[in-house]
Amino acid sequence: MNLDFSLWGIVLILGCILISMVVHEYMHAYAGYKLGDSTARDEGRLTLNPLAHIDPILTIGLPLVMLLMHLPPVLAAKPVPFTPGRVRKGEFGAAVIAAAGPLSNLGLAIIASLLGHAASGEVLNALQTFMVINVALFVFNMLPLPPLDGSRVLYAFSPRPLRDLLERVEPYGFMIIIILVVMGGFGGALTTLNDIVLSMLP
Repeated sequence: MNLDFSLWGIVLILGCILISMVVHEYMHAYAGYKLGDSTARDEGRLTLNPLAHIDPILTIGLPLVMLLMHLPPVLAAKPVPFTPGRVRKGEFGAAVIAAAGPLSNLGLAIIASLLGHAASGEVLNALQTFMVINVALFVFNMLPLPPLDGSRVLYAFSPRPLRDLLERVEPYGFMIIIILVVMGGFGGALTTLNDIVLSMLP
């Protein structure tokens, strides 16, 4: 499905991204809280209030600059904090917290797909847009590149040498991702992965 980039289409896309991003970050905080770490709750992140999750630079400034440069926008919410020493089940617990965000997006995509079977017209278009955006968020965030959520999942099950590599890369990870996007370094891989996940939805 090709997204609509008319004025209404852009408003719809931004609305879908906002909702999806808030649920994603909330689920990180919720998973952490359920695993014994109240850090996110104590810092006001266990909420569906969008203002608690928006970062002025990463959520607003960066994508605007990239759009003005005619580049695919990259954006991120304010990272949800957690204290590893307070999380039950150690690295496995940390992996669950990381996976909770992307899996929530996959769940939202499944719900939108199911509702789409009973919808038509503009409602169907909105549901399909919501579905595509959430699949894209799921696929992108599960990439095993620091600081994306997939890297934390990979870290939990990796041998020490790979963990050391991930730790060294993490401080530069977001910049590496931006450079890859600008240079087209992902090629058609993300599109292919998105299409595979979309084809598997009910």
